[in-house]
Amino acid sequence: MSPPSFHDAGDLVAVLTIQPLDRTLDYKAPEGGCFAGAFVEVPLGPRKVMGVIWGPGQGDFDRARIRSVIRVLDAVPMRQEMQEFLTRAADYTLTLMPAMLRLATRSPGLGDPPSMRKIYRRGEGSPDRDTQARRRVLEVLGEYGGLAFTLGELAQTAGVSTSVVKGLVKQGVVREEDSPRDLPYPHLDPALGGVTLAADQAEAAATLRAGIRSLDYGTTLLKGVTGSGKTEVYLEAVAECLAQGRQALVLLPEIALTAEFLKRVEARFGAMPTEWHSGVTMTERRRAWRMVAEGGAQLIVGARSALFLPFRDLGLIVVDEEHDTSYKQEDGVMYNARDMAVLRASICSARVVLASATPCLESWANVETGKYARLELTSRFGDAELPEMRAIDMRSEILPSNRWISPTLQRAVEQRLEAGEQALIFLNRRGYAPVTVCRACGHQIGCDHCDARMVEHRFLKRLVCHQCGETRPMPTICPSCEAEDRLAPVGPGVERMAEETQALFPEARLAVLSSDLFGSARALKAQIEAIAAGGADIVIGTQLVAKGHNFPLLTLVGVIDADLGLQGSDLRAAERTFQLMRQVAGRAGRAERRGQALLQTHQPEHPVIRAILSGDEEGFWRAEAQERREAGVPPYGRMAGIVLSSPDVQEVFDIGGVLARNDMPLRQIGAQVYGPAPAPIARIRGRHRVRLLVKAPKTAPLQPALARWVAQVKLPASLRLSVDIDPQSFY
Repeated sequence: MSPPSFHDAGDLVAVLTIQPLDRTLDYKAPEGGCFAGAFVEVPLGPRKVMGVIWGPGQGDFDRARIRSVIRVLDAVPMRQEMQEFLTRAADYTLTLMPAMLRLATRSPGLGDPPSMRKIYRRGEGSPDRDTQARRRVLEVLGEYGGLAFTLGELAQTAGVSTSVVKGLVKQGVVREEDSPRDLPYPHLDPALGGVTLAADQAEAAATLRAGIRSLDYGTTLLKGVTGSGKTEVYLEAVAECLAQGRQALVLLPEIALTAEFLKRVEARFGAMPTEWHSGVTMTERRRAWRMVAEGGAQLIVGARSALFLPFRDLGLIVVDEEHDTSYKQEDGVMYNARDMAVLRASICSARVVLASATPCLESWANVETGKYARLELTSRFGDAELPEMRAIDMRSEILPSNRWISPTLQRAVEQRLEAGEQALIFLNRRGYAPVTVCRACGHQIGCDHCDARMVEHRFLKRLVCHQCGETRPMPTICPSCEAEDRLAPVGPGVERMAEETQALFPEARLAVLSSDLFGSARALKAQIEAIAAGGADIVIGTQLVAKGHNFPLLTLVGVIDADLGLQGSDLRAAERTFQLMRQVAGRAGRAERRGQALLQTHQPEHPVIRAILSGDEEGFWRAEAQERREAGVPPYGRMAGIVLSSPDVQEVFDIGGVLARNDMPLRQIGAQVYGPAPAPIARIRGRHRVRLLVKAPKTAPLQPALARWVAQVKLPASLRLSVDIDPQSFY
């Protein structure tokens, strides 16, 4: 790629700032000039803001009034391919460019010069006096596993004053070190050698390696049953990428998955990779951002936002568990990391590996049309066998109305406990109970700010709204009729399931895995490691437990509510139920022990349940694809969701009605508008929400038509409009 162009001092340059503007601004290049892509500080009104030199200035403004760039920041200029990625991603998602730039500049202290700094780590021994503040500092240092903190960062994370930290330093309990800013990461050795691969793994790895060596773009779906060794296969692709001197990115859907994965990377390459996710300190985040840009980081393991790091030479992107819904960002910039990975790789001639035991229908369809290649691993790695899968017909089970674990499942758990093995009770609901009802008047306790019921969390002793996060203490008096002690939980949540399980198996050690119950990602990772090491007999889990964790002693999975995902009008309901049940069942019997998965269902004859039990995945995908094709919905049609929100309910319906009536820009491309209608959750955080749905043919130029359509309406300041291309959820 040609070097970036240089702008001499005084030349007009276009600067894209991170402020919410719909255009670039002209400035004069500073003394000494600057390269295109340089990160700069510019004046904007009375403020100084950060931006990027986006190209030559427009020159359509009085030159005498144009101000100069204040300074060029000490950071590697943004590469042209990154500018193209941000521009094309903005066009696809209908996002203003400043919002895209903010995604690409999530690094604290971007403009700070390199220098020595004080960092703090765990030292030796214990403090002379045990206080709550000191204990919090040591807990934070332990929780972050040896990562470095600055003084202010450590004090803020622990919620204490800096003097508490300094007092621990004097005693040697916390160690203060001088450290150069932003050192390169340890070298990963691609020639170190991994585990011996089975025949089908070796063949798949050889194909992926050849793709990396071609230096061309290409996307491959790596499909394999749970436990088939997909990770070992794509790590061989990573090895080839590193051997070529290029950088690799592995995206994981859940931060709790990183601990086990990092160990496997260290075993394969002799050193730890670079991490990028919410569990990383700001100090490490700055270092990661700069080293990725400078080439001092070879392999990055991260969350979806890692796609926007400034890679110097990106050669491979792996999207692990590519079907996972957490790859779709549902607020701010609404993008799907799986799709953006393919876009980014196509721009920089990198390869993409989409790994999953249960790929999404979009990826399956892209394989069918020849856009993606496909590699399949059909057997479990080593001696592990696929679990036996069976339905428990709840229509023939006899159990009390307040119980959810059937006698058949209870007997199966008892057998596993007697054998010294682990069992998983899976429930697709968080909290203690999804609804709390007054038995005197029938009132259901809802959130004051949303149209959603509040969920009882007994471990927290609070009611929680899963939409806005509002919490309140558990009431003893009905807020409607003021009857005392008449409030009752209805329906099981994971906490209530833990109560029932403990009553049925009083001698068993229980562990509950639910995202609500952990204050930090690192605490969650520690719990998962403890379970994997045999620290529990029965695990009670929600969707979190389905995301690729490896529990060697786990041989039984009991699914309490296999029918739950089949309810509702979501076009992906069948697909998601199929994926979730197969993924959960795959947790069983991953070592040398044969596993069993039991699905409690009231609809054993349902096509999705039958497909899960029979293992006829291709049959399921073909039937699902045919239904979607006939309906003209993704991946065989296009959709966009438009949500209007305002404190004024009349205002959102009025504007929604105006949009629906003036739909000519959409009709011109053969699109249809449905709505306006109240969103399924019609109020969140006090704002009323109205939804319109746009459906268009597969080849229709949807984004330009949508832009023309919404531009017809001048929105009041109180109203927000968001456009979600390819919506994954319909709330």
